[in-house]
Amino acid sequence: MTALWIALGLVLGGALGAFAGYSYRKNAQEKKIGRTEEYARNLLEDAQRRAEDKKKETILEAKEEVLRLKTELDREVRDRRNEVQRSERRVQQREESLDKKMDSLEAREESLNRKQEELQRLTDEAQDMHDRQLGELERIAQMTQEEARGVIMTRVQKEAFHDAAVMVREIEQNAKEEADKKARNIIAMAIQRCASDHVAETTVSVVNLPNEDMKGRIIGREGRNIRTLETATGVDLIIDDTPEAVIVSAFDPVRREVARLALEKLIADGRIHPGRIEEMVEKARKEVDTQIREAGEQAVFETNMHSLHHELVKLLGRMRYRTSYGQNVLRHSIEVSHLAGLMAAELGADVQLAKRAGLLHDIGKAVDHEQEGTHVQLGGELARKYREPPEVVHCILAHHNDIEPQTLEAVLVQAADAISAARPGARRESIENYIRRLEKLEEIANSFPGVEKSFAIQSGREVRIAVKPEDVNDAGTLILAREIAKRIEKELEYPGQIKVNVIRETRSVEYAK
Repeated sequence: MTALWIALGLVLGGALGAFAGYSYRKNAQEKKIGRTEEYARNLLEDAQRRAEDKKKETILEAKEEVLRLKTELDREVRDRRNEVQRSERRVQQREESLDKKMDSLEAREESLNRKQEELQRLTDEAQDMHDRQLGELERIAQMTQEEARGVIMTRVQKEAFHDAAVMVREIEQNAKEEADKKARNIIAMAIQRCASDHVAETTVSVVNLPNEDMKGRIIGREGRNIRTLETATGVDLIIDDTPEAVIVSAFDPVRREVARLALEKLIADGRIHPGRIEEMVEKARKEVDTQIREAGEQAVFETNMHSLHHELVKLLGRMRYRTSYGQNVLRHSIEVSHLAGLMAAELGADVQLAKRAGLLHDIGKAVDHEQEGTHVQLGGELARKYREPPEVVHCILAHHNDIEPQTLEAVLVQAADAISAARPGARRESIENYIRRLEKLEEIANSFPGVEKSFAIQSGREVRIAVKPEDVNDAGTLILAREIAKRIEKELEYPGQIKVNVIRETRSVEYAK
């Protein structure tokens, strides 16, 4: 029982303690909440007070700003009013000045009108006087004004024509002399700066033999070796009584060179039979192809034309074995390139174009024995095929006057070609053909009526013709020179060009006694 009361007492005490604790905590929280609310009220009051102060300050600043703006606006309005007043004063002054000028102009206009009337009166009087004087002059001269004007104009026209003719003749003569002199200087300078050797080539090659027995081995049993060699190379082998030598004959220089190299290789090897011959011919052909390519590259290097198509380079190399009147065509093309470039530099033309066209001007000769057409036409087609510029194609087509030259570079290539082909030693010609050509030139010139004498000079490059002055007048000399030149072109074949020079001279001789 006692334990029960103790337990109840403990429970009751605990409950009372818990209630007391709860009451204490509640009072503490209420006090804390009260303090927080009071703090919040103080913050709110302080914020409201600050807001009121800020509002008053803002209102005050706004009033000050309005006052400042109003002051500035008043000042600006006042300045503009003053400016408008000044402008009005200036306009008024200008109007007054214009009024004064208008009055002055009116007065001047009245003065000018009076002077104009006076001038018109004087002009009428002068015209009347002129008419009277003109009528008097016509009466005295017994000629009208139009007739007198016609006579004077006719006389002046005749004198002007005569003076103009004399002046034109002098100008043409001076221009021709100056042009000839400058042309000679340019050509001489170009030739002096471009000096190259000329080697005459023939259509045969001689192969030396170590002994006479080698001839029999070359011929072979029943001639099979020589037939095989001739068939493989397309040449003729001439084996005669010439000691220790075999002659290789062919019009095509490339074939002749292949045959010569193959024969030399066979002689050095000592084994000569059809199979070995075909093998050596193939090796020689490859070697010649290599030499052709190297020759073309060397020509390109000498002329500094490195942008050529590789097929054009090969064609240039083939011209190493091509000759024209004994002149090597490749060396001739290189020389023409240098000459054209030098003359183009002197005349201010396109140097690279002139050199390129000069190098390629005879490119058609590399294939003219294989294809139909002249070397000029073939050269133009090759240049177009391998995308050469139209200017280069034009120079190629015009270098023998197949078409009319239209550019300065085309004329320079034509001149360089003539210089390279015509100067002494450039081309080989037999003495018989040379003498026959000179005689034919003089014979053609002497066949024309009025010709007294003719002389073929400068290795047949010029023919000078003296005519009878009583039979041929000055105008007739031009016609005679043209007719002789046409007949020479028709009847003769010659390298370069021939100058026809007709001379007419009249001498008047009298003796004083």
